[in-house]
Amino acid sequence: MSEKNRVEVEIAGEPYVLVSEEPVEHVQKVAQLVHEKIREMRRRNPRLPLNRAVILAALNIANEYLKLKESYDSLVRMIEKEGGQ
Repeated sequence: MSEKNRVEVEIAGEPYVLVSEEPVEHVQKVAQLVHEKIREMRRRNPRLPLNRAVILAALNIANEYLKLKESYDSLVRMIEKEGGQ
């Protein structure tokens, strides 16, 4: 079983202790990405409540993830097709 790391981070001004099997640096990068996306939403609309900024940030991150996953899956299919010839 992998060792779990406890990582203290701050997201949108709130402290969190995250427990993960991922390396500390990776967890910090993830937290920083979330923090930056929330900050970007609030910069675009300073009156946006935090809970809405969090939802919009999550939607943007999910959108980016799905686009990257679709590109990845397409590349894998292309490689498999080329390898089968």
